[in-house]
Amino acid sequence: MSAIDTKVHMPAPAVRERHARELPGLPMFFAGLAVYAVGVLVLVRGVMEAADSGTDPSAGVMITGVLALLAASLIMKGLFTVAPGEARVLQFLGRYVGTVRTDGLRWANPFTTREKISTRIRNHETQTLKVNDADGNPIEIAAVVVWQVEDTARARFEVDDFVRFVGIQTETAVRHIATSYPYDSHEEGGLSLRENADEITETLAIEISARVQAAGVKVIESRLTHLAYAPEIAQAMLQRQQASAVVAARTRIVEGAVGMVELALQRLAEQDVVELDEERKAAMVSNLLVVLCGDRSTQPVVNAGSLYT
Repeated sequence: MSAIDTKVHMPAPAVRERHARELPGLPMFFAGLAVYAVGVLVLVRGVMEAADSGTDPSAGVMITGVLALLAASLIMKGLFTVAPGEARVLQFLGRYVGTVRTDGLRWANPFTTREKISTRIRNHETQTLKVNDADGNPIEIAAVVVWQVEDTARARFEVDDFVRFVGIQTETAVRHIATSYPYDSHEEGGLSLRENADEITETLAIEISARVQAAGVKVIESRLTHLAYAPEIAQAMLQRQQASAVVAARTRIVEGAVGMVELALQRLAEQDVVELDEERKAAMVSNLLVVLCGDRSTQPVVNAGSLYT
């Protein structure tokens, strides 16, 4: 059986991740403190000078102090932190303006919104799914996928909930793989879920990757964690497997016995131990095959007469 078609048609992404315009946060923090201090100093000085002169504070001085305080507030509002294994998606007036992945204290446009998205490696294990394999037999199957957000913009804007999206698409891929291959292969060179785990999991990883690519997710690895016949047919399938194992073992025994008989006749002829006609060869072959292929110990019989009497 050839590999199945794992090509999945997803729409082209409308947005892709790009680096946002941002600055180191620590210098901007001290700059904000300095502007705040200047604003407070201007206001205090203006009030003190007005008190000394007995007049009202100068409007220009007061406006300058208030503007300095507002500027300091805006500078502080632009500060945010990014933890390791985390990114911030920035939007300005609903428009995507970039992603910040550099960890630590950062500064960006204070009028942007910053949504936190984890870029850490995650596991998703599917529930045990009951499906029919390619032969129509009900089986139970489960898988685990290791994944990570690769494109934060697509994860945020291409799908509603990228975590739920990964879960649903993983289960869909597992069901597709399970229905495309038999549990056991009954033809030479065919792939099966039980005997070709490496090839099946590779195909599964390719299909999951194709399905979750729209959400900006990268699949690191996927593995089958559970594979068994459904309980209602498990006993019958076990008997079939046992019968197949017995047939395979008997076939191997017969092949080995025929080889040993052939070798024995060849050695007897080469070393000229005894001369056997066709009837004696047939009797010898029959006896050897009975001894070699029997599943019980044989009892020797001593022939005191002749083969022909």
